[in-house]
Amino acid sequence: MKKLTVIVLCCMTCLFCFGQDNIDDALAFQYYQQGKYQEASILLEKLFSTTKNDAYFNLYASSLIKLKKYEEAEKVIKKLIRQSPQNLQYSMALARVYQEKGQTDAANKMYMETLNKLPADEFKIREVANQFYSFQAYDLAVSTFLQGRKVLNNNKMFTYELLTIYRFKKDKNMLVQEYVNALPEMPELLPQAESVLSTVFEDNADYQLLQTALLKKIQKDPQTEVYSKLLIWQYLQQQEYEMALRQLIAQDKRIKDDGAILFNAANTFLTNKAYLTAIKTFEYIISKGKENPYFLPAKVEMIDAQYQLVIAGQFDKKAIADLAVAYTSIIDEYGKTAQTVFALKKLSHLQAYYLNQPENAEKALETALAIPGISNTEIGEMKLELGDIYILNKQPWEAFLVYEQVAKQFENQSVGNEAHYRSAKLSFYQGNFTYAKSQADVLKASTSQLIANDALNLSLLISDNLQSAVDSNALKMYADAEMLQFRNLSAQALVKLDSIAIAYPNNSLPDDIMMAKSRIYIKNNDIGNAVKMLKELTETQTTSIWADDALFTLADLYEKSLKDIEQAKIQYQKLINDHPGSMFTTEARKRFRKLRGDNVGT
Repeated sequence: MKKLTVIVLCCMTCLFCFGQDNIDDALAFQYYQQGKYQEASILLEKLFSTTKNDAYFNLYASSLIKLKKYEEAEKVIKKLIRQSPQNLQYSMALARVYQEKGQTDAANKMYMETLNKLPADEFKIREVANQFYSFQAYDLAVSTFLQGRKVLNNNKMFTYELLTIYRFKKDKNMLVQEYVNALPEMPELLPQAESVLSTVFEDNADYQLLQTALLKKIQKDPQTEVYSKLLIWQYLQQQEYEMALRQLIAQDKRIKDDGAILFNAANTFLTNKAYLTAIKTFEYIISKGKENPYFLPAKVEMIDAQYQLVIAGQFDKKAIADLAVAYTSIIDEYGKTAQTVFALKKLSHLQAYYLNQPENAEKALETALAIPGISNTEIGEMKLELGDIYILNKQPWEAFLVYEQVAKQFENQSVGNEAHYRSAKLSFYQGNFTYAKSQADVLKASTSQLIANDALNLSLLISDNLQSAVDSNALKMYADAEMLQFRNLSAQALVKLDSIAIAYPNNSLPDDIMMAKSRIYIKNNDIGNAVKMLKELTETQTTSIWADDALFTLADLYEKSLKDIEQAKIQYQKLINDHPGSMFTTEARKRFRKLRGDNVGT
């Protein structure tokens, strides 16, 4: 409503501005804007009689209608029609009088006569449509533009105007049809179409409407690439990644692309955690042969997608072993260089956490650290990984030394803060709670919000659970469970967490235990148990330090894993309302608005 009102007022202002030097002119317009229609009508009648300008007439007639002086308005307008029967402004004004009087049939008859008399004049057609805008007759404005297309014998005229009205009315069917009809000759509209449709569409049925329209067009005109692009976008919006890939491959074969479009799409699949679809995409690119410019990048990214599957808990042991072989092959084929360090790092991670080969992982990272040409930051990050592996190899002192070395070298930098945090966590695992808390308290002022939040949670975890001997002993068991999970021993970690309440009833850790268990379930891709645990936490532990974290995680699972948009919105809204100061609130608000259909990019 606001957008169209602005359009109307702008039109009025432009038509009226010629008389701004005249006092009556300015005063009449002022009266009309202020709703003083009686005063406005007197001045406007005088101005119209003097100038015969339709800008004055439109406001004069509108003033009489606002005052409900229907008989006077009808008499004045009929006289003008007799004098100038070709002036469509007069017949439209009379039709509006009939409409306001409740004489709907008479009004519609005159409106139709107006449309049938439209001249082959683009300016006049827009003028009539703007008149319909002015009294919110949007369907008639649409009819005017459609009739104007017939009169001008040009089906591409008034596209932007029609799109604006359809969007305002949320007429999804006509909006889709207008875009689909316009895109072949106006492909530059594609980004706008994607943006507008994503804000107007509300459910799967809306996207199905678009899909049906596009498939019909593609069947008749398969060479129009813009249709395929919009269909691919539609599949991506619906997270139908396999269907998107099918269309992408068909498009690739049709236009004989070098693989660039598919490579970019594969990374979109990765971003949305559609790992299997991404792997198929990379495999297709690789099948183009070694001469293809995307052969090697696709091969590397495919292995990385397989790696992501591993750490998401979706690969079996054999697949993990095969992946380790793939990384080893890259290292053997291209040597141990700065360009292949990524393969050594990922290989060491697999060896350490999935193949039960922490000694080999340690050697792989030590080899990587000796390779020349690596940036200092990357060296710092690899040293942190090496420290973690020292813990797995039961060398906590070596791990502590490495963490402290990195912390000192990168003081007040993100890598250095991370080193401090890992040192604090190691102390926590070992039951040295006093030192761990002192480190965490320092990190609470970190410039990194994530590290600061993690440090705050660790500090509160320790301080909240050292109030009694029972709580202290329970906390030691909890620390043991965290160490087991750190070593990727999920089953043992869950058993340890469940045993805390048995060994120490009425301890102060139930919320911490629930959050820890939910993280284990998520890592193992056990979404059902993760949701169950998070719901229990959010419903029974409302004052917990994990309450906001749990709500955001739960909403994220509903949105991305379970595709339950309504539940996701409920959890995001609850987080926004109940925890306005949470570090998750800004992101929750952004996601909520997107799921609701707001255009968050504007």
